[in-house]
Amino acid sequence: MFSREIIRLARKKNYFQKRYVTDICGGQNIRKGLVLGVYEECGSSALKLSAAGNKFDVECGGRVSELIKGLDMGLGKVKVFNNLGTDYYGVAIAGTGPDTAGYNENETLDECKENIRISSAVGAQALQDVGCKEILVDGYTNAEAAAEGSSLGVWRYQDLKSRDRHLTEPNLSLFDDPDADGWQSGLWKADAQNIVRKLEETPANLMFPSAFAEAAIDILCPCGVHVEVRDKDWLTDKNMTAFLAMSRSSCNPAMLLECSYCGGGETDKPVILTGKGVTFDSGGFCLKPHKGFEEHRADMAGAAVIVGVLKAMARLQVPMNVNALIPLMENMPGNMAMKPGDVIVSLNGKTIRIENTDHEGRVILADCLTLSNQYNPCLVVNIATLTAAVRAALGSSASAAFSTSEVVWRELSRAGAETGDRVWRFPAWKMFTTKVTDWVGVDVHNVGAGRGGDPCLGAAFLLEFAPPVDFLHLDITGTGMLASGACGNAPYYRKGSMTGRPTRALLQFLMQMACPLDRPTTC
Repeated sequence: MFSREIIRLARKKNYFQKRYVTDICGGQNIRKGLVLGVYEECGSSALKLSAAGNKFDVECGGRVSELIKGLDMGLGKVKVFNNLGTDYYGVAIAGTGPDTAGYNENETLDECKENIRISSAVGAQALQDVGCKEILVDGYTNAEAAAEGSSLGVWRYQDLKSRDRHLTEPNLSLFDDPDADGWQSGLWKADAQNIVRKLEETPANLMFPSAFAEAAIDILCPCGVHVEVRDKDWLTDKNMTAFLAMSRSSCNPAMLLECSYCGGGETDKPVILTGKGVTFDSGGFCLKPHKGFEEHRADMAGAAVIVGVLKAMARLQVPMNVNALIPLMENMPGNMAMKPGDVIVSLNGKTIRIENTDHEGRVILADCLTLSNQYNPCLVVNIATLTAAVRAALGSSASAAFSTSEVVWRELSRAGAETGDRVWRFPAWKMFTTKVTDWVGVDVHNVGAGRGGDPCLGAAFLLEFAPPVDFLHLDITGTGMLASGACGNAPYYRKGSMTGRPTRALLQFLMQMACPLDRPTTC
């Protein structure tokens, strides 16, 4: 793939740095750990160690095989053993599921890769929990998936804890596997998602619009991504009145981020990414319920995903031009807040009735979608925590996708299967368009007629403002915020922490669109 040569060049020039800091206190030796995979043999109850595990078992005189004999080592199960040689404080043997796992059409999932992510994650987490600061990870049959799982699994948000109370942050390395390029690629992809998680976790009093803009500059500019911050005066000059109207109740002024990644040719049409950047969503006058209120600091998950994806694209030098438009604001009650029934005029001249002030996301994105016309794009992708109803429908199992193109949908579905971060297609039918446009006195309604179908109505609303090109909308309310531990959240997302989804799925999708002849490595 195109990223392989970039990775080799970067290693030669010593550009790689350790992703996690390891401290040596008082000259004591750092605890080292080793993660090894074990498979369930097809048609029997026997266990089979990975290739690296077999080699280590021979070096230990067969002790590993003896220790795991008769144990329940199904997928996601892990056992930590001590005193297996002098090099490692602990050796985690992690269940990797059946040795015949592959692509499961019914599940729309590459189970081989996903099983490796789960196994490497639970193994690394188990060693992290016993204080190992250096963890070597089995490459299994796909080093990239092993890097993703282990890196996502050991991540914790500790920025606001006292340094002396920080939990172990291990350094991860590949164990006895030649695919160093795949390992590094996996680390970069996981790091992009962990960046998103950090942005989402940061409390809203620290991650207001200007703070997000500053963070985006710090993350993207060193990688060569151009970032422009547009203030209220610029937005006013551009007549982005829908965006400004929804944001006017907050003392933190709204702003727009314009990000440009130029990896393709000068004449290549860009892909446009738009992402909802509401740094805290109270619901405005349509106030949200108290339960779970604090989770809505992550209502800027769509914006954060775009930042993470652009970071990874720049590192991997994906041959594609991408422009991103990120509206940043807070949705608060106040004497300047929009009221149910108010009518505003959008950038494309259509009038919008604000029936529900908690549906602010679609309104601010309307102006950004209209603005995207100026880039003459080939594809527009919108990412947003748009509706609570999509969580009721899918839980955290998959992100809801609305696509006007069969080709785009097929590539997105394949990307979800490859990364383990699945998507499920919802309808973008004309009947939903009618429900948001067939109103007396206004052009578009921000709720729509009838009951039910909220995710589809939200997508229909956005389509009224999207350019006349292929359009993809991802509703990530169920997947992109807190990991609940419920169906769909893999063990590499610790319960109660932000997921950063669907960063890797969107990145993989864009890589496939940029290089349609390339195919991801298989197990």
